[in-house]
Amino acid sequence: MNFLDKMKNRYTVKKYNPQAVISKEQIEELKKILNLSPSSINSQPWNFIFVNDSELKKQLAEVSFINKEKVVDCSHLIIFQVLKNTEDFEQQIEESLPEGNINYYKNRVKPKGEASVKSWLGHQVYLSLGVLLSACAAMGIDSTPMEGIEPEQYDDILKNEKYETLFAVAIGERDETDTNQPKFNPKTRLEAEKVIVEA
Repeated sequence: MNFLDKMKNRYTVKKYNPQAVISKEQIEELKKILNLSPSSINSQPWNFIFVNDSELKKQLAEVSFINKEKVVDCSHLIIFQVLKNTEDFEQQIEESLPEGNINYYKNRVKPKGEASVKSWLGHQVYLSLGVLLSACAAMGIDSTPMEGIEPEQYDDILKNEKYETLFAVAIGERDETDTNQPKFNPKTRLEAEKVIVEA
């Protein structure tokens, strides 16, 4: 199956097989892939937490709204976080990036103000979401991106002081009865001609 066919087959899983566990080798590969995610000026303002401890998943499930069952039943929950403080971000890039990249941030991003900087940092984390979902599709791993969680409550549970939660992704193996599968619920998208333009 080529990558296009794999993307046609991927969908947002609504029900997971709680018995299925993603192999340690695949998890390690996903970690390496996420670490290669692109970001503006190579800023990398993120943190990715892979959760497979059942007790921790249960705690997080309680603050995941309608996603509770998915969080409990998935093989792993990946939590995407961003640096809370711009001061920490600035220290990180001062230590790790070349002068040209730092100057881009200082001259093009920072002058727009704190709210704009925070938004820009969050956008970088969302770039990594696309990388993860595509990697999962290529590897035959089912996934569910979720903004339907309580980020502040996640932060209280995880106690990761420098980072704050933006969203999470459940990964695992679909339950055979999941009614959201394309074979039961055909995938719909706008016609390509409406959204893809040649100029």
